[in-house]
Amino acid sequence: MARSARRTRRTLTLAGLGAAALLTLSACGSAEPSGASDEGNASASSGGKVSGTVNVFAAASLKESFTTLGKQFEKEHPGTHVTFNFGGSDSLAAGINSGAPADVFAAASPKTMKIVTDAEGTAAAPETFVRNQLEIATLPGNPHKVSSLKDLTGDGLKVVLCDKAVPCGAAAQKALDASKLKLTPVSYEQDVKSALTKVELKEADAAVVYKTDVKAAGDKVEGVEFPESADAVNDYPIALLEKAPNAKAAQAFIDLVRSSRGQKVLTSAGFLAP
Repeated sequence: MARSARRTRRTLTLAGLGAAALLTLSACGSAEPSGASDEGNASASSGGKVSGTVNVFAAASLKESFTTLGKQFEKEHPGTHVTFNFGGSDSLAAGINSGAPADVFAAASPKTMKIVTDAEGTAAAPETFVRNQLEIATLPGNPHKVSSLKDLTGDGLKVVLCDKAVPCGAAAQKALDASKLKLTPVSYEQDVKSALTKVELKEADAAVVYKTDVKAAGDKVEGVEFPESADAVNDYPIALLEKAPNAKAAQAFIDLVRSSRGQKVLTSAGFLAP
């Protein structure tokens, strides 16, 4: 009778151990898919594979640096192609609002970005990715000895400005107003590159443009800094458009622009960190 009771207790103990082992194995089995799922989610959150064309509408002053980043993006993401539409931010905003197929908008001012966000909307709030400061571009060697913003108001000097609706023009006007100076240019240009070209072709003696454009022009022009430019620094916002045809690839491009690698390209071009 005692031996029978001992056998019964041993049988129950072994059965309990077997059940515990089975539960342990089951728990390990269920943990493996969970881990695989987490890994899959991490891959998805990092963007995964992107493909197709990304249409980027960007301020003219971004031309050199964005072209470099576009090539870098295509190299890092085989099967993608980045197309750019560079121009005055106000014109680009009008094009987007008229239905132009665009994925990304990088504007030279929050005001011009707002033209799009108010009408078409963006997938997320626009974020400032760089800033830019004005500089006077003169003919090589600065033959007219321009050394200040006030010098541009002198008689006989042919000066061009960006149109007041364009961010570089609005910034120039802000600097002039702060200095209580009045300047009548020989022409107003639709974007900063057009203003700079006037000087490069010697059709103008000077232009108020961005430091980045003076730097990009190399020895074709000479730059003259002026203190009033500190009061008219432009923030550059970038955003994924709400109706982006290729939102996934577009977001990947924005991520590159805002990454440390993208910032290195932009600051090397003369842009200021946000």
